Amino acid sequence: MSDWSTIEALPHEKLVDLFANDPDRLGKLSLDVAGIHFDWSKTHLTSDAIAAFVALAKAKDLAGRREALFNGENVNVTENRPVEHTAERGEGKPESVARAASYHARMRALIDAIEADAFGPVRHILHVGIGGSALGPDLLVDALGRDEVHYDVAIVSNIDGVALEDVFADFDPDATLLVVASKTFTTTETMTNAESVLAWMSEHGVEDPYGHVIALTASPEKAIEWGVDETRVLPFSEGVGGRYSLWSSIGFPAAIALGWDQFEQLLEGAAEMDRHFRLAALHENAPALAAFADLYYTQNRHAETRATFAYDERLKLLPSYLQQLEMESNGKGVTVDGQPVGRPTSPITWGGVGTDAQHAVFQLLHQGTHLVPVEFVAVIEPGDTLPEVHHRALLNNAFAQGAALMKGKQVDDPARSYSGDRPSSTLLLDDLDARTLGALIAFYEHRVFVSGTLLGINSFDQFGVELGKEMAKAAEKGGGDFDPSTTDLMRRAFG
Repeated sequence: MSDWSTIEALPHEKLVDLFANDPDRLGKLSLDVAGIHFDWSKTHLTSDAIAAFVALAKAKDLAGRREALFNGENVNVTENRPVEHTAERGEGKPESVARAASYHARMRALIDAIEADAFGPVRHILHVGIGGSALGPDLLVDALGRDEVHYDVAIVSNIDGVALEDVFADFDPDATLLVVASKTFTTTETMTNAESVLAWMSEHGVEDPYGHVIALTASPEKAIEWGVDETRVLPFSEGVGGRYSLWSSIGFPAAIALGWDQFEQLLEGAAEMDRHFRLAALHENAPALAAFADLYYTQNRHAETRATFAYDERLKLLPSYLQQLEMESNGKGVTVDGQPVGRPTSPITWGGVGTDAQHAVFQLLHQGTHLVPVEFVAVIEPGDTLPEVHHRALLNNAFAQGAALMKGKQVDDPARSYSGDRPSSTLLLDDLDARTLGALIAFYEHRVFVSGTLLGINSFDQFGVELGKEMAKAAEKGGGDFDPSTTDLMRRAFG
């Protein structure tokens, strides 16, 4: 059989029994790609489960959809356009790859000009964007910019003025470059924040605030109309979705702060994962196996959430990045044909940083009533120069938590008992450098694509974010047909 009923009917076996009955379980359910070790042996995946998912993938034409993605076909069917983020790292339709390379060259030339003081003595980069125009760059700069950066970088997404004022307190307006990141160049929060930054510059005597602006957009004509000189507009393709855009000019703050060589290493790491995803058989394909585990728990065990815990302070923003990538991509209720999916789609993604989370949410993971598949992300090479005891304790905690979730502990006192048989996977990076981080992020992107394809949904639109924005705009104009509760809240807030 090649439908969901086979997966839904898979037996529930205990993890300790799965290990006991298969001496080669670890070998079958772990692999190494692009400097990352993947271990799914502490999930409930079995050879039968993987075979069922491979059969479903064949029935859903995953191979064909994957080729369509890389060939630049219009796989985003609701918006009738291609999905071209892989072209940004050199893997895709030749024309799209060439266009991406030309845009990258344009970005590098502008960075060279900035470094040569063509914009004056720039010391600060103030990047305003939201969603994918902020989460990706923020993750890159925070993860890779701990040791050495060429400029101070602040990434502001929230329209709450407190976020901007915090930056204003630390930045010199004369030495600040404003980077406005918006695919459409109409995003309300971003454009409002950008106007406030220009006003701050003017108030502090900057003679030509627009001369301090760089625009990152797929709508260059709108940026020019807004006031940005054409030479300071860095375009990217319409087919690059916001949450997949850090590889494009949206990655500008990382490229300028970390250095161009680091940005190129990021792209190459992602390309290595692209090649693995495109060529490896599904039973030894990292994004596919991760998606199979995700779908097993949502469809067979009815798990509603999945938690990612980064046991590395440098990856503290990873769970937030994954929330948008996964829930905006696969948080859908209809198929590509517009029909109800009829089954769970994306799990709710959440997480945190170890070991902090062990003293907060792990109580529920070990003894609560919810089944929550856990993903641990850790790095072998430490990011600090303190005594080894710090990093050794960090990693031992990550490994021990996975073991404890699986093994559990039975004692006479129920309050002190642990049921065990709780699943986890582990991603262990050799080092946290640009190349490996690129591969890690690309892994998550392809994992989302596999899940969406097997569910029959379009992972590349996001119409669900529009209704609330439309109603907020109506409220701002004093219109809109609101319920009594909302009307009362507005009256209390605004008079």
